[in-house]
Amino acid sequence: MAFQTLCKQRYLAEGESVPFTLDGREVIVLWPDGGQPRAFEGLCPHEGQSLVNNSDFNGRILVCTVHGWVFSGRDGKGLSPTGCQLEEFPLRIAGGMVEIDLD
Repeated sequence: MAFQTLCKQRYLAEGESVPFTLDGREVIVLWPDGGQPRAFEGLCPHEGQSLVNNSDFNGRILVCTVHGWVFSGRDGKGLSPTGCQLEEFPLRIAGGMVEIDLD
């Protein structure tokens, strides 16, 4: 694993999503209500639409606004339709910094 710094922890807040582009890859960090921050590939598995530019997060679910696909903010599993999954990246907080492993 090769963790790299994504941002300072203070830029993340519970119930919010924060988009990033890192090493040319789109990443979306979700901090679900009552949960822990999670990092996902910023592309919808349906036609590869950008979730960085085309999504809404209400603290529980992430909706791709292009075609309406819905994902759980806790684990990235598809809720509508089921049977799909957002790719998740390892994420950790160390010394007030948020770090991600894209490998």
